[in-house]
Amino acid sequence: MTSNSSIGGLLRRPEAGAFLGLVAVLIFFAIFGGVTFLKPAGMSSWLNVAANLGVIAIPVGLLMIAGELDISVGAMVPLGAMTVAVVSGHFGLSIWLGVALTLSFGVIVGLINGYMVIRTAVPSLIVTLGSLFAVQGIVLGLTVLITKSTSVALATEGPAKAIFGDFVLGGQLQAMVIWWLIVTAFYIFFVHFSRFGNWIFAMGGDKVSARNAGIPTERLTITLFVLSSTSAAFVGMCQAILYNSAQVAGGQSFIFNAIISVVVGGVLLTGGFGSVVGIFFGTITFAIVNQGIYYTDFDRNWSSLIIGVLLLLAVLMNNTFRKMALSYSSKKKGAKT
Repeated sequence: MTSNSSIGGLLRRPEAGAFLGLVAVLIFFAIFGGVTFLKPAGMSSWLNVAANLGVIAIPVGLLMIAGELDISVGAMVPLGAMTVAVVSGHFGLSIWLGVALTLSFGVIVGLINGYMVIRTAVPSLIVTLGSLFAVQGIVLGLTVLITKSTSVALATEGPAKAIFGDFVLGGQLQAMVIWWLIVTAFYIFFVHFSRFGNWIFAMGGDKVSARNAGIPTERLTITLFVLSSTSAAFVGMCQAILYNSAQVAGGQSFIFNAIISVVVGGVLLTGGFGSVVGIFFGTITFAIVNQGIYYTDFDRNWSSLIIGVLLLLAVLMNNTFRKMALSYSSKKKGAKT
C-alpha cells in the first residue's frame, strides 16, 4: 500500500480534516435541526450561502497559500453590485456593458493591489486594508453624487438574468451555485494539475527561494490579487441582478467569512499548505453552521456563540488530524530505517 493510500497519507491531505469537520457539523444539525434541515428548501439555504461565499473564498485561499492576504474583497462586493446597478439600472444602458465594466473594475483594483504589494514591500494586509477603505469611499461618494441615493434599483431580463441572477433547478438554488461548481473545477485543475499550483505552494513556503528557482513570483502575485478582487466584484454583480437592487453598504461579512472558510478548509495562515477541495469543504461547513442554527430550537440570542464554538471545533479537528497524520508518517518512516 502506498503512502497516499495509507491512513497517514489520507489524513495528511489538507482536505481530510475539512471533510471530517463538514461531516461533524452536518450530523449535528441533522440531529438538532430535524428533517427540515435536510429537505431541499433547507439544503438550498446553505448551498446558496456557500456558493456566493465560495466563489470569493477560493481565490482568497490561494492568496493565503501563497503567503498573502486580500481583505479588500469586502469593498469589491458592493462595488460590483453598484457598478452594474448604476450603469444598467440608473442610466438604462446595456446590462452587458454593466457586466463588462464590473469585471474591468475588479481587474483594475486587483492590479493595483498586486502592484503595490510587490513594489512597496508593504504587507498585503495593510495594502488591501487601504484599498478596502478607498474603494468604499469611492463607491459611496460616486453613488450619492450620481444617483442622490445609497440604493439603486435594477431590472434585468433575458439571458443576463438567467446566466447571472436567476433561480435554477426548481427555483430554489441560485445560478451562483452553478458558477461556484464551475469555478471550483477550474481552480482544482489550475492548482493541483498544472505547474502554477506548484508555484503557489512554493511561494508560500519561501518566496525568495521560489524567485531564485525561476518562478515568476511577482506576476503570479498580481494574478492572484486580480482573481480575488474580480471574483468579489462578480459576486456583487450577480447579487444585484438576482435581487434587482444594489446597496452601498454590505460586503463586509465576506472578509471574515471567507477567511474562516479558508482556515476551516485546512489552509495555514502561514502559507504553503492547503487545497481547493479543502476550501470547498470549509465553505460548505461555514454555510451549514451559519444557516443551520435557524432550523434548531436553540435560543437565537446564543446563535453567535454556537456558531463560533462549532467553527472553532471544526478548525481544531482539522489541526488535530493533520498533526496525527504527520506523527503517524514520522513513526512509519522511523520503523523502516
